[in-house]
Amino acid sequence: MQRRMLDTLREYNAEHEASRADNSNLAARIASYELAAKMQLHAPETVDLAKETEATKELYGMNDKKTEEFGRRCLLARRMVERGVRFIQLYSGGAHNDDNWDAHTDIEKNHNFHCGRTDKPVAGLLKDLKQRGLLDSTLVIWGGEFGRQPTAEYAKGTGRDHNAWGFTMWMAGGGVKGGVSVGETDELGASAVVDKFHVKHLHATALHLLGLDPDKLSYFYSGLDQNLVGVEGAEPIRALL
Repeated sequence: MQRRMLDTLREYNAEHEASRADNSNLAARIASYELAAKMQLHAPETVDLAKETEATKELYGMNDKKTEEFGRRCLLARRMVERGVRFIQLYSGGAHNDDNWDAHTDIEKNHNFHCGRTDKPVAGLLKDLKQRGLLDSTLVIWGGEFGRQPTAEYAKGTGRDHNAWGFTMWMAGGGVKGGVSVGETDELGASAVVDKFHVKHLHATALHLLGLDPDKLSYFYSGLDQNLVGVEGAEPIRALL
């Protein structure tokens, strides 16, 4: 029934478009609607995990209540990669304070909680992508927008405030050299002091691995052609390639 309805709509759209062949905006809008319809038709099969083996589900930690939720997200991500989805974003945590990684009260409790729910699923995702021959063509980036300070935030308690001056991101697959660590912080872990990189260098690295020149790829905004990595440009982190 849905197919017949969509076919009828396509006929109406084609008839409407025929008399307006010079209107590229209309053609683009019709193509966008067609793409949306195809995505809706494929979505039920993509999110159906019934055909996944128990061994695969266990690999992602779906047999454990603690890791089941994020494991399901990671398994869905692998299924989307298999089906040609080009960009996938997974979130860990949510809401405010200790419901996410924002450890302002007790960093040990907070990070043990969230690490315990994501560690096995993420490891399962990397292993599954590799054993299916998908990791070399899939770039995986894990991180947040900042780290945590090395000192307590308040006079009492073990909470830590935000730290944008020295924190960790990791990448895997997609042309990244495995087993490489780049950069060091000071003796307190407060600020990067060796091989310091700005977040734009991370962006440049990701763009490079996608086959794009970060200094030549620009977009028009506020009357200017602007680079995604800033007007001064940015080199990829070569040690990771």
